Amino acid sequence: MQVRDEKLSGGLIVSCQPVDNGPMDNDDVVKRLAQAAIAGGADGVRIENARRVAQVREAMPEALIIGIVKRDLDDSPVRITPYLEDVAALATAGADVIAVDATDRDRPVPVKDLIEAIKQQGKWAMADCSCLSDALSAMSYGADIVGSTLSGYTGGPPPTEPDYKLLEQLVSHCPKVMAEGRFNTPQDCAKARSLGAWAVTVGTAITRTEVVTGWFADALNTDWPSR
Repeated sequence: MQVRDEKLSGGLIVSCQPVDNGPMDNDDVVKRLAQAAIAGGADGVRIENARRVAQVREAMPEALIIGIVKRDLDDSPVRITPYLEDVAALATAGADVIAVDATDRDRPVPVKDLIEAIKQQGKWAMADCSCLSDALSAMSYGADIVGSTLSGYTGGPPPTEPDYKLLEQLVSHCPKVMAEGRFNTPQDCAKARSLGAWAVTVGTAITRTEVVTGWFADALNTDWPSR
């Protein structure tokens, strides 16, 4: 079954991935976060774990779902959908788009094979990239969407701001670019769109309550000069 093109119109994608092992890391909570995101105007959701994808699909038959599986591997730094069986599970669960780590790092399965498997399932393939060369390689393998998802997450401390430079590079070479990674304000999203992003994914600022609460708590605990 092919993905309907009208589902894939770009816009706002909400990543419904609570803090691991936190109080909101619960299947029903994730389903409700996804429902709330769509009710609030999101054009789609990004869901981790095939079981949760299936539950969100059952609750929202018409919603655009980007599915991923995250794994912590002993022999590879790749975490996002590293195995062919992950692709198959997400496709069976009802994901419209399946995203994979497309970085040039040691991995159990080549990026090319993962993208080919996604296409064979009749799904759209999204490449989570850290740089332009990742995106260009993924596109040559048939990726439909490239994202700035992994910029800043392949070594060293991650930055705090979105990677607008990479976004501009991707837009200049790729037809469908997902701005993703630290887009935490409406202004960040608007800027991404003005630079040509086809869609923007927002996660932490909407669905990670502990992290956002920490931002406010840190601001209040800062030593401010007396008035």
